[in-house]
Amino acid sequence: MAAVASASHGASVLLLDKGSKLGRKLAISGGGRCNVTNRVDAAEIIKHIPGNGRFMYSPFSIFNNEDIIAFFEGLNIPLKEEDNGRMFPVNDKAIEVVRALLNKIRSLNVEIRTKTEVADIHYTEDAVSAVELTDGELIQAKNVIVAVGGMSVPYTGSTGDGYPWAKKAGHTITDLYPTEVPITMSDSFIHTKELQGLSLRDVQLSVIDPKKGKLIKAHRGDMIFTHFGVSGPIGLRCSQYVIKAKKKHDVSSVPMEIDLFVDENEETLFQRLNKVIQSEPKKAVKNALSGFAPERLMPILLKNASIDGMTVCTELGHDKIRALAKAMKHIELTATGTLSIEKAFVTGGGVSVKEVYPKRMESKMKQGLFFCGEVMDLHGYTGGYNITVAFSTGYTAGKAAAERCAVEGNEVVQ
Repeated sequence: MAAVASASHGASVLLLDKGSKLGRKLAISGGGRCNVTNRVDAAEIIKHIPGNGRFMYSPFSIFNNEDIIAFFEGLNIPLKEEDNGRMFPVNDKAIEVVRALLNKIRSLNVEIRTKTEVADIHYTEDAVSAVELTDGELIQAKNVIVAVGGMSVPYTGSTGDGYPWAKKAGHTITDLYPTEVPITMSDSFIHTKELQGLSLRDVQLSVIDPKKGKLIKAHRGDMIFTHFGVSGPIGLRCSQYVIKAKKKHDVSSVPMEIDLFVDENEETLFQRLNKVIQSEPKKAVKNALSGFAPERLMPILLKNASIDGMTVCTELGHDKIRALAKAMKHIELTATGTLSIEKAFVTGGGVSVKEVYPKRMESKMKQGLFFCGEVMDLHGYTGGYNITVAFSTGYTAGKAAAERCAVEGNEVVQ
């Protein structure tokens, strides 16, 4: 997108990529369907970018989600809107999105060099001067856009290459950590794998402060139990808060909770449970409550409420039913961390946004040095938000670099 914007605004563009083909990460995004953006309004998008979302107001004023939609539809990639504003190509093929972008940059006469790895960026006292390749070739350039991603999904080429180049220019690299990544847990029912593969729909997952016991963050939606912890949309969204709480409080684990019935309080749930139990007086509790909650979860819920599943309903007092209602609203989990940054969908941290002009994506340290996408300390939840950030900052950087080129000369996109 940076190359598209630069070339569209009249710059001569050389695009360097160390991989054998372009767009590998884009081709696997959205489960191979490519969630190109999200159709909610800008303020709502920014709410879904917990990593410095407010920075995006300026790039969105240059190229926003509606511009992204118009751009791809202009390339004959019709889009469709799915749940929560997510936008996908009608044919569900990410590879078509990649192809359309490649055709666009070729039509703009962008020079493309694959299998070309950058070793370093050279600077004068106050500006970019050249790009050095690993084979020793030096490419003179007064404008360079660093669009190399973070450290997540490294087999696509994102291996943290941009951080040393930015550091050399005088930039701060904020702490790097995995975001949108599955959470690891130490609970016995996780290790016995009795819940592995169980999906929960429309529940709430909460991260609790390990010292104060107060809520840090809660997300509502779907999740899945794995052999090591939890994943799925709300599991991924909660992951960064687990990492931050662990670091902040220097603890080995962080408490979490699942609320199975988000729209009911404990009293309402107690009344509903009581009604079911009273209607089946002679049945064992576990049989009477069959279908009330996921079957594989019921033994754990009963255990947490200190109820023997074989207890006959008539023998179950109100105190036990209330305990069960509480257990269903507060399934306790113990998060020990997350999978590694390489396994994450997104990298948290990166080039500090305080050191980049938001309307141009240009470095405040070196003239002609531009950053865009995940190499910066910008990250959103899954749902098209990270790609929106990438396209918006990429276009903004490309346009600004071209405006400098109009005065000064050539440009390189890495």
